[in-house]
Amino acid sequence: MDRRDFVRLGMAAGAVTGATTSSAGIAAGAQAKAGERDAILDLGVREQQDAMASGKLTSKALVSRYLARIAAVDKAGPRLNAVIETNPDALAIAAGMDRERAAGKLRGPLHGIPVLLKDNIATGDRMSTSAGSLALDGVRATKDAHIAALLRTAGAVIIGKTNLSEWANMRSTKSVSGWSGRGGQTRNPYALDRNTSGSSSGSGAAAAAGLATLTVGTETDGSIVSPSSSCGIVGFKPTLGLLSRSGIIPIAHSQDTAGPMTRSVTDAALMLAAMAGPDAADPATQDSKNRIGDYAAALRKDGLKGRRIGVARNFFGSNDAVDAIIEKELAVLRAQGALLVDVKLPNTDKYGDSELEVLLYEFKPGLAAWLKDYAPHAPVKNMADVIAFNEKNAAREMPHFKQEHLVASQAKPGLDAREYREALANDLRYARDEGIDQVMKEHRLDALVAPTGGPAWLTDYINGDHYGGSFSTPAAVAGYPHITVPAGFTRGLPVGISFVGGAWSEAALIGMAYAYEQASQRRRAPVFPASINARL
Repeated sequence: MDRRDFVRLGMAAGAVTGATTSSAGIAAGAQAKAGERDAILDLGVREQQDAMASGKLTSKALVSRYLARIAAVDKAGPRLNAVIETNPDALAIAAGMDRERAAGKLRGPLHGIPVLLKDNIATGDRMSTSAGSLALDGVRATKDAHIAALLRTAGAVIIGKTNLSEWANMRSTKSVSGWSGRGGQTRNPYALDRNTSGSSSGSGAAAAAGLATLTVGTETDGSIVSPSSSCGIVGFKPTLGLLSRSGIIPIAHSQDTAGPMTRSVTDAALMLAAMAGPDAADPATQDSKNRIGDYAAALRKDGLKGRRIGVARNFFGSNDAVDAIIEKELAVLRAQGALLVDVKLPNTDKYGDSELEVLLYEFKPGLAAWLKDYAPHAPVKNMADVIAFNEKNAAREMPHFKQEHLVASQAKPGLDAREYREALANDLRYARDEGIDQVMKEHRLDALVAPTGGPAWLTDYINGDHYGGSFSTPAAVAGYPHITVPAGFTRGLPVGISFVGGAWSEAALIGMAYAYEQASQRRRAPVFPASINARL
């Protein structure tokens, strides 16, 4: 399936000095203006943990300052529109984490760390879970998604939900990424008139802008790695089944997964470890018990040494400026000890149509099952109800684009249809066996690299999204891991480099991505310009 068609479906470091828990300090944070940066908010998990361990910071103060930054940057000032809702219980939860710390109980690396979840991930609390749709506005899930429960167990503080491309971009063939009926349009912090890509649009913008330490996205094809690249952050789509899908409003069980979206590879690794593991309610996770790696130990500066990496040359050529940046970054990989081999990833033209067929078939029954299990009290019970709601509320739900994919999914028969089974088999044959697996075995590779995609495009309600290439589909269809890391800028817009591996190769990819990140240090925090065009 064409990338343009699908994704429509779908460091600023500072000293901790002065980061106190006093009411004066919290008040100062609450009064922060959009142009001012609170240094502690741009730091990572380990630095914030050090500040809490030393007594210079508490989780409650940290949450308070992130909430103040959301008010200053997301709701006022630049108005990124990345956060769709904040958690009214966040400060109380953070205070509980502080009490546990004071009593000597630490749950792990994420204890007291603030996190934002994409608004298709169920939380059994006072926040809605809506996938951005007004049809689910105000609908509270009956229980946490499995990964949300694991994050809470790990001590993370869920401070809110992020905006997204409505229904994870599986709504229209002419959609605009980052727009939802409930949340409006998310804007890119590197140029406010440009798109974040999607569908994890709010998570990408929020992580880049320092609205939480950590954010979570979900991906069916590109919805983690594309907005991460467009927003200049790290995005990690893991192997299908490493993280449970239970409680995540689905598109397709054969490709859906959640994953970390963070400002560093370190934070992505620590977060992945907290969310990984088997879930009795998700059969795909049963193989994960013995597949989980030591992701923290994989954070090694020599992670590229001796690695054979295939440069997927058939994913270059969409944008000359992006290609030039990635060519320079390949030299960084070589300097860190990697052996690069030019390759062509085979058969990438043989599963575009079948991918879309699989998604359309799986969306309808998956949505109905989620509504039954997590929102039985919702006013909509199935795909037909959602379509009818949108038609009835067209002025609010369809002011810019329609719902062609919802209608097409509704028209599909059941998952016992021969067309579905043949499409799924075709996907796995050409994306896995005669795709990634074939090229990696043939060239004895540890990973593939390529540009993640093009730079952010102007948000355009007339023509819809217009992508500049993408490397997301092979790993997405295969169900294999894919991490993108900031690689530089073209005219002020971020560009990402992707590392893709075989099934369950997360630890190896983390090592390679970390070694590259530490050697290159390409990320810069955004400054929220209205447009880059005025500077060209």
